[in-house]
Amino acid sequence: MARIAIIAGTGFRDLNIPDAAEVVDAGTPFGQPSGPILRWMNLGHEILFVPRHGLDGSVPPHKVNYRANLWAIHEAQAEYVLAVNAVGGIANDALPGMFVIPDQLVDYTWGRPQTFFDGDKDTLTHVDFSFPYCESLRRRLIELAGDLKLRFLAAGTHGITQGPRLETAAEVNRLQRDGCDLVGMTGMPEAGLARELELSYACCAVVVNRAAGTGDTGIHAEIDRYLKQGMEQVSRLLGGFLEKL
Repeated sequence: MARIAIIAGTGFRDLNIPDAAEVVDAGTPFGQPSGPILRWMNLGHEILFVPRHGLDGSVPPHKVNYRANLWAIHEAQAEYVLAVNAVGGIANDALPGMFVIPDQLVDYTWGRPQTFFDGDKDTLTHVDFSFPYCESLRRRLIELAGDLKLRFLAAGTHGITQGPRLETAAEVNRLQRDGCDLVGMTGMPEAGLARELELSYACCAVVVNRAAGTGDTGIHAEIDRYLKQGMEQVSRLLGGFLEKL
């Protein structure tokens, strides 16, 4: 049996969470997670689901208690952590309805608690964050996505902005100049905290719209059209991942 944690926000109800999932109240030294953790069994494996924005979707990106979310996963001894993030596509080939398994990120957020090493509980450690995602887990997801013939990109740089507002076209131009292929609001400090806890963490970034100034249609119209389509692909990936364990 393996224990897999899934963190998702926008569109998480399309991930086939069973109605009979157990609700687990997980307190942490950093407060309560975004919402109660949902637990269920699938193909003999234990699934722990963390609703990043709460079960009612009311927690904005800059208010997510990332430290509590990751600490609860750590305490539950999850072997793998799969983060699902809704993003805008900047690169020409990052099209709505597909997903990307990023290999790099650029953090533009501010004011969010970024670390567990805040001087109160542990000796300061400067973690190596050169490659922010678990490469072995990324490779497994890439191989599986190829086998399932899903629409995905095997690499990309994820730019993370503060939110909750969407970006201006000029800001997206800057992100593009910085080398970002995607833009979202929730990838950090989540990935950094996962690294501090030595979790096997990878991201499935679901492209739900073209970023500001790069598409021909309205952003919200694209989100409404493509969110479910992209999440269905990720759901197939997660199902295949469990079968392969």
